[in-house]
Formats: sequence, structure tokens, C-alpha cells
Amino acid sequence: METYIVSALKYRPQTFEEVVGQKSITQTLENAIKKNQLAQALLFCGPRGVGKTSCARILAKKINSQEKYDSNEDFAFNIFELDAASNNSVDDIRSLNEQVRIPPQVGTHKIYIIDEVHMLSLGAFNAFLKTLEEPPRHVIFILATTEKQKIIPTILSRCQIYDFKRISLKDCRAHLKKIAEDQKIEFEEEALDLIAQKADGALRDALSIYDRMVSFTDRSLTVKSVSENLNILDHETFLYITSLILNHDIPSLLLAFDGLLQKGFDELQFITGLGTHFRNLMVSKENKTLPLLEVSEGIKEKFKEQTLRAPLPLLLNAIDLNSKCELDYRNAKNKRLLIELCLMQMSSLHFGGK
Repeated sequence: METYIVSALKYRPQTFEEVVGQKSITQTLENAIKKNQLAQALLFCGPRGVGKTSCARILAKKINSQEKYDSNEDFAFNIFELDAASNNSVDDIRSLNEQVRIPPQVGTHKIYIIDEVHMLSLGAFNAFLKTLEEPPRHVIFILATTEKQKIIPTILSRCQIYDFKRISLKDCRAHLKKIAEDQKIEFEEEALDLIAQKADGALRDALSIYDRMVSFTDRSLTVKSVSENLNILDHETFLYITSLILNHDIPSLLLAFDGLLQKGFDELQFITGLGTHFRNLMVSKENKTLPLLEVSEGIKEKFKEQTLRAPLPLLLNAIDLNSKCELDYRNAKNKRLLIELCLMQMSSLHFGGK
């Protein structure tokens, strides 16, 4: 049986061009290498799964490969990766401080990548200070962390800081689409939207969810199968619920909400998603705000169609009712009744002359 490689590893970027959603950072690093203006201590910080360690590895490989050496030369032995979560003591850092003094046998630099650097103990941070402030000319430190606030200010002041951002829904969906096409997987674009939405800006999470969905759906990603398995509500559900509100069809609205609860969907997730849907309808009213919608073109057209039936005052009132319901949800004893009352009030907005 052939060894299976998860997508997060199989499609890990090997060049800066392959890094998703961090163009400003990769471009800055490329220029710094070309102009020989790369700092000796770099700090990559940002949410999990957005490319910090991948960029660190790519940068480490490029630093020495810029020099004129044999094209077959491998500089991998000049790159040292240290996991600060398991090497966080003063002794570990003292050992590191001794290692960095030894110059590389081949190439110009030794690169030390220290992952999860915020896990170092206070003593280890202090032991690292002097080396980080005045590292040997042949050493470059690349520190990576998901929690910059836990790093002491004296360390931060010695590093050139790069803030990695969450991957946008659009970039995440485009990357998943590219992989699905490469693997010849059947898919609906809205299904990829749901996976990207569930990942919440973390591309590694998106790839893990994607692998699970491909196995679950037997290589055919549909909106229905993905939404049921991930237990998240798709855009079509909220378009239908909103159409019932606009038609003042309270009985059907209550039955539709009951149907969602019977399928195991979360009440708070429903009311939060409905608020986001009303916001999307408001954004759809003007062509210049359409780029704010992070959805596929097909869903965008459906938003534009539905927003023609939803007057702006009604949407504002609906969002107000939705926000109040969301705030009251935590303290409500009968949570279902609270949401049903909110839905009935939304359906009655026209009758109230609002």
C-alpha cells in the first residue's frame, strides 16, 4: 500500500511564488535578499497555518543559494530547526549560543529557525538576548510565533518583525480549487467556500478539512454533503430563510428553523449566520461595495437578486433585531423561543410600517 501524504505536506510551498496570501511579505524578503539588506534576526508572527514556517524554510534555502557555488550543492546542513516548545530551557539556549559561534563549512550563512519561540522560559529569553543583539556575521535567526504578545519587549526590539495575515476566503478557495483540479476531484465551488469559511483564515486547517471531505464524499465535494459533515449552514439556507421573512410566511419560517435544529445545527450559529447574510444583502445594494463579498460569482448574483426585494430600512431593522437576539442568547433560559420570537419580529417588519 502506497504511503498517503496529506495535502498540507504534499502542497507545501517550495518557493515564495507558491506561498498563498502573503505577497507583501514574500516580496519584501525577496528584495532584501537581492539587495543584501536582510536583518540577522527576523520574527515571523501571525495566526496558525498561514505560512510562517514555510516562508522561514524557503528564505533559509535562498540565503545561501544566492551565492555562486556548484548548482548541485545542498545547503540543507546549514539550516537548523529548533522547536522552542520542547527546547525551552536555559541550558538549551546556552547550547545554541555555543553552536552559533562555529562558522559554516560551505556557504556564507548558518540559519537557525526557532518555531513557537514564545514558549521559551524567561531565563531562556534572557540567555538569548546577547546573542540575538550581536550575532556572529555568519548567523541569521528566524523566529516564528503565533503569540507575539508573550515575547518579552527586549527580544522584540532586537528583531525585524513580519506580521503574517489570515488567508482571505478568496485566496483560500482559489488554492483549494487548484488542488482539487490537480487531483481530479469533482467539486462545487460553494462547497470549497464552506471549507474555506470553516478554516477561518488558516490554510493548513483548510487543507486538513479538504482531505477529510474528499474521503467522506468519495471524491465528490457537494454543498449538501460538506455542510452536513462540517455542521455549518450554507448561503442557500439563509437565502431561503430570508425569502420566507420577506414573504411574511411565519409558519413556514418556524418549520424551516425546526428542520435545521432537527439536523443538529447550532442555534447560535444560525442567528450569527443570519446576521452576516443581512450584512451581505446590504453590501450587495451598491456595485462599488460588491468586492466586500467573499463569495463565488453564482452566490453573488443571488444576493443581488434578493436585495432588490429587501428595502434598506427593513435590512437595518432586521440586523438590529438579530444583534439584540445574539446579545440576549447567553442569558436566555429558553433559547429556542428567543430565536423564534426574533424570526417572527423580522417577518412582521413590513406590517409594522418600518
